[in-house]
Amino acid sequence: MSFPVISSRQKHSMAGSIVDFKNLSSEGQNNYLRALESFPGQAIVDFSALVKNMRLMRSRFAPAQVMGIVKANAYGHGLIPSCLAAIKAGCTWIGVAKAQEALAIRRGGINREMCRVLAWLANCVWSPYEEMIEADIDVALGSMDEIRAVAAAAKKSGKRARVHIVVDTGFSRNGFLPEKFEDALSFLKKLVEEGRLKVVGIMSHFSSADLLDSESEKYTDFQLHNFSDFVKKAEKFGFKDLLKHISNSASSFSRPFSRFDMVRPGNSFYGYAADYSLGSPQDFGLTPALTLEAQLAKVKDVEGERSVSYGRTYKTGGKTSLAIVPLGYADGILRTAGGSNTGEEKIGAPVRILSSAGPKIARACGKVCMDQFMIDLGSPAEELGIMEGDTVRLFGAGCGESEAEPTADDWARRAENISYVIYTNLSLKIPRLYLNAKKELQEKELSLLNPECVLS
Repeated sequence: MSFPVISSRQKHSMAGSIVDFKNLSSEGQNNYLRALESFPGQAIVDFSALVKNMRLMRSRFAPAQVMGIVKANAYGHGLIPSCLAAIKAGCTWIGVAKAQEALAIRRGGINREMCRVLAWLANCVWSPYEEMIEADIDVALGSMDEIRAVAAAAKKSGKRARVHIVVDTGFSRNGFLPEKFEDALSFLKKLVEEGRLKVVGIMSHFSSADLLDSESEKYTDFQLHNFSDFVKKAEKFGFKDLLKHISNSASSFSRPFSRFDMVRPGNSFYGYAADYSLGSPQDFGLTPALTLEAQLAKVKDVEGERSVSYGRTYKTGGKTSLAIVPLGYADGILRTAGGSNTGEEKIGAPVRILSSAGPKIARACGKVCMDQFMIDLGSPAEELGIMEGDTVRLFGAGCGESEAEPTADDWARRAENISYVIYTNLSLKIPRLYLNAKKELQEKELSLLNPECVLS
């Protein structure tokens, strides 16, 4: 087995990475080097963390089933790999928003024997319902027009469409309102009798289960009461034994009685609570799966007071070095993540950088640009042992910025946002690389991954 030869400068560059290069196979090393050369940033996903998080939830939420939510490219973690991790952990259900995501799962080799797939966001004019029915994808119905469209597609395909009824319990988004629900049930019953539809579930969604104030908790109780009323109405129309599901990440952990037959945790699959105000990943036994890294584009020494980036919202205060992280808002880095010290002071998002004295935190300073942002190293780079090309860690599975191991929660806090946005925003230009995929998957499942993405 031939291993790539790398220079001492390249070794120095990779020292700050979560990837242990020397312990990769030659194939893994080549994949990593290819990614480093193809783009100056990498999203490294720990496959074992995904499996661990899902197993924990399946155990904690039993007897309710757990649906692995993989919408939005699995929250930026990669659609097919995340599906495989959920299935490996014992999930028999996968959930997405859009029809195209569901079809991509089936086309990616994940068949009915491996899991059921539910898609809940479509429109009655352009959605490929017939193709979805042929691919054995469950469809969520939230309007009369959609019922008609799915029934027509079922008739054309000659197969029953498996459907879930979406009800609006107070989110005012998708789903039937109480005053129109009986009309929908009558229509659905007729189509079931005609053999065009099979109604298998009823679902809704909480609006504020991740908020802890008393008004939000009352509203969640209100939604639960409404959901139970919808279920009772459906049962009166003869829709018995429906799979009932409304619970998301926050409610699945905090409200056992909201779990019904199945829960749909999204953010917790990827290692985070629904909001950092609820607690750290460690508080819930979760492990963040994605680490975002980049290689410094430039490092330069500055002295005295110098303005940094657009608008001059940040000024250096003495002898220091500035470094460029070559990811910007075009790559999914939020513009609000930058720090300022002129006018209204704001602490910038943390970046873990490996100095000669060990890991330390540097801060995003000034406004984030389209392709890059700057960090203030706080001291001259030469004294810190930091050079151009060094790998820095924006966030990962650590214990927080105070431990020089920032998480997406830390970035969310500094960018005045939520962790979901931090990683779902990441551009597809950034290579996704997978650690421990070979450890978790058998050869047949491993063959469904792009081999160039697998590190170990």
